[in-house]
Amino acid sequence: MSMATTTIQPVERENYLNKEYGVGSWLFTTDHKRIALLYLISITFFFFIGGFFALIIRLELLTPASDLVQPDTYNKLFTMHGMVMVFFFLVPSIPATLGNFLVPMMIGAKDLAFPRINLLSWYLYIIGGLMMLHCMLTGGVDTGWTFYTPFSTAYSNTKVVEAGLAIFVAGFSSILTGLNFVVSIHRMRAPGMTWSRLPLFIWAHYATSIIQILGTPVIAITLLLVAVERTLHLGIFDPKLGGDPLLFQHLFWFYSHPAVYIMILPSMGVISEVIACFARKRIFGYSFVAFSSIAIAVFGFLVWAHHMFVAGISIYAALVFSILSYAVAVPSAVKVFNWTATLYKGSIHYDAPMLYAFGFIGLFTMGGLTGLFLAALGIDVHVTDTYFVIAHFHYIMVGGALMGYLGGLHFWWPKISGRLYPESWARLAALIVFLGFNLTFFPQFVLGYLGMPRRYADYSHMPEFQVLNVLSTAGATVLGVGYLLPMLYFLWSMRYGKPAPDNPWNAAGLEWMTSSPPTTFNFEEEPVVTWEAYNYDELDRGHKQEVKVVG
Repeated sequence: MSMATTTIQPVERENYLNKEYGVGSWLFTTDHKRIALLYLISITFFFFIGGFFALIIRLELLTPASDLVQPDTYNKLFTMHGMVMVFFFLVPSIPATLGNFLVPMMIGAKDLAFPRINLLSWYLYIIGGLMMLHCMLTGGVDTGWTFYTPFSTAYSNTKVVEAGLAIFVAGFSSILTGLNFVVSIHRMRAPGMTWSRLPLFIWAHYATSIIQILGTPVIAITLLLVAVERTLHLGIFDPKLGGDPLLFQHLFWFYSHPAVYIMILPSMGVISEVIACFARKRIFGYSFVAFSSIAIAVFGFLVWAHHMFVAGISIYAALVFSILSYAVAVPSAVKVFNWTATLYKGSIHYDAPMLYAFGFIGLFTMGGLTGLFLAALGIDVHVTDTYFVIAHFHYIMVGGALMGYLGGLHFWWPKISGRLYPESWARLAALIVFLGFNLTFFPQFVLGYLGMPRRYADYSHMPEFQVLNVLSTAGATVLGVGYLLPMLYFLWSMRYGKPAPDNPWNAAGLEWMTSSPPTTFNFEEEPVVTWEAYNYDELDRGHKQEVKVVG
């Protein structure tokens, strides 16, 4: 008998990826992990569309004259870049992918509370995304991602209503995800998983979900009001008919300022997990870090008018909102100081997720400090609507939210795919992203302080700004390469990567006690938690985290 016939092939363990095959098994799945992958593919698609718009913007600004695209096309480019990146990438980025994948596993549940609603949220996101794509392909929209009235209601002749309705539909996706997380975290925790033992990733998503549930209906109704005023000519925002254009800004920013915390809080949760793991220490001041997430969610709703310091609000209102804007920086600072204290005397490992965490701390701190510049009334009057604001926003959203997202993807990739990515390539990509990011956005702080206004396609009346714009565009090219690399080696690893062990980082947390990739229902039997969060001291002394089972 030949050797070929006697060799026994190793049987692949059944997991959520190979349990069923075929397009239908994905499109009608209620498995939170498969839905997370559907979201991952969708938001990556929109990320590259938004990135394409950004590339054209940067190429246009390479020269002072408006010589690549027409000024009205430029208006559409920065508008659609903002809308796609904010509503179709940043808001769902971590909650809908890593959140969907990990929240049930981290609390010891088999799935989210409402699996079908979870699938519905993805379909709503896709419907909103297709509406946005149709809007872009049939002429686009040019109001800026903020839809400011009266331009959006009376004067713009682009697809304002369609873009607004696309965001309206996608907003419901966000509400349903938040609802699912809140109910799951309250009702589906494993025995022994008390509030004080929850991973900080869960605390961050709990706070995010509160904002999604309370804030998103406001933007939905606001954009509906814009559509109604535009089509039926009611006087909601039009002063000629008894409306108030400032009312729109109050309503818009009442959601859109908390929305920046929807984008950044989940990243903060990721960083807490990564730093504890790669410093091999318990998080310093666990309860303070946990409650600072809730504090951010609460204070986030009280600072919206700092976007309106030059819009004609009363000086007393401006004073109050300025003070509150300083106050909201405190819980963020608590997190940064506690992460730093966690690193102190830790056994630091410089793996790719940790490099992204270091990048996050530095860039988010810079973004946060420049936010304090903008909270100061006198400075804000000078730098509002300049590139200083663009740089500040991107330091938080790209330097913060996106760094956390990439760090989280690297950290949990072995669990998601069951494969290991090439570590040296991942470290290189983290370095390229960090350098490319700073080269892109640091010059914009200088540009803004010198007075270059944002949203201008032509700066030929101030050609001295070209040098800094050339640096910025060069940085954007480097950044683009840094974003392409992870996509390439992640795809490569799914085919050729080494099989991942169940816990490649020797990390704490219930999600690392499932197989890699996990089975459809995560745990064979319900786990019982008997240890505190982040017990790295016990893990490194050789105490194994045993999952006791009920029964």
